[in-house]
Parts: sequence; C-alpha cells; structure tokens
Amino acid sequence: MSTNCTNCPLRKMDAFLDMTGSEVAFMERFKTGELEAQPGTEIMAQGQSSTHLFTCLKGMGLRYKTLEDGRRQVVGFVLPGDFIGLQAGVMSEMEHSVEASTSMRLCTFNRSDLWSLFTSHPSRAYDLTRIAALEEVFLGEALAVVGQLDARAKVSWALHRFYSRLASVNMVKEGHVRLPYRQQDLADALGLSLVHTNKTLARLREDQIATWTDEQLTIHDMNRLAKLARVDSSDLPRRPLI
Repeated sequence: MSTNCTNCPLRKMDAFLDMTGSEVAFMERFKTGELEAQPGTEIMAQGQSSTHLFTCLKGMGLRYKTLEDGRRQVVGFVLPGDFIGLQAGVMSEMEHSVEASTSMRLCTFNRSDLWSLFTSHPSRAYDLTRIAALEEVFLGEALAVVGQLDARAKVSWALHRFYSRLASVNMVKEGHVRLPYRQQDLADALGLSLVHTNKTLARLREDQIATWTDEQLTIHDMNRLAKLARVDSSDLPRRPLI
C-alpha cells in the first residue's frame, strides 16, 4: 500500500524541514506511486534518461560511475530522505548509476511534472535548489577530505557522517545503526585501498572509537571520532524533504 504524504514517516523526523498544508497537498498530487527495489537492483542507469524521479522512503543505496574500462567508482550513498534523479530531470540523462544496497522503498514522481514545481509551487522548487546546494556543499567537503586528510581521518569522517545522518532519521537502536555497505565501497569513495581501509577500521575498533562489522556500525566515542574526522559533532542542519 502506498504511503500517503500526510502520513509520511519521514516528515515526523527532526532531520527535515516542516511543510505547510498546501505543500503536503501538492506533494500528494506530484507523487505517482512507490517502487520496491531488492538489493542489487539498478534504480537509475548512467547515460540513460528516466521517466521518474525518486525519494528514498526506506532502505539504502549506492551511487557509482562506470569508467570506460568497466571499473566502478563509488561517488556517493543513498540514505532515507535523499532525492534521486534531479540530474536526469534537469540534464536529460544520469551521469552516474544508482543501485539498491538493501531492500528499498522509493516514492516515485513523473519527471515530466518537474516543471510544475517551478510554475505552480515556487517554494517547493526552491527546496529543490536548496537540496542541490546542500549536495554541492557535501561534495566540496568530501573532496577536501579525500584530497587532504590521512586514512584515519578519512574513515573517521565517513563513519561520523553515516552515523549522524542515520541518527537523524531515527535509525540508531541501542547505540548501533545498520550500515549495509562493503568495505570496498567505502575504500572506493575515499580513494583508499581495501587493505588500508581494513587496517584503519581495525585500529578504530582497537582504540574503542568505532566498530563496523556484520553490516552494523557502533560508535563508542563520538567526540573522539569527531576530533579524528575534524568535524563539528553538533547536529546536522534540517533539510528539505521532497
């Protein structure tokens, strides 16, 4: 059964900005249904157009770019509340692919209706612009991390980012959060070798800072992790939900 926007579980979370009644009503008209995706399902394909845009309602995914020689470079991760496909909606085709890492449920929107956000509901269109701006900020931060920090700081930054984002959507249970990615995915995203990533994770575990094993992430000392990652451990800013 499709989730009504009025009863959307994500809207109740502090991670997201409030919507007015008219904005919720518009989103109910804009939404066309939901997509269930199993692990490994390609949701959007690099170099192809898509008739739909998506919001991740539940589950996690992976963004990756396929190189000419067939190698795959992880460029990002999809978490609950993330909007998927804006690139294709504006530029006609995707520059990277999106794949489900777990079972996912996604709200679907017709790409052809995207213009109606700008003509009929400018406040929602501004939210799209804000989402794009937040992505630009994140990419700038990630590039600085990959280019300037050592391996321990890089891995600490990634684990801190994952835990903070998932905590903001109430996914932390008894101090643990599910993190269903492979170490290779993290290594690719951070520009590290798998061996170096494994050794760094082992050191963080031995130092009782963070443990990631069996698809479960546990943070033992958030302040030490934040210090290693060179980030502010304060709460993440609230963001728009489409």
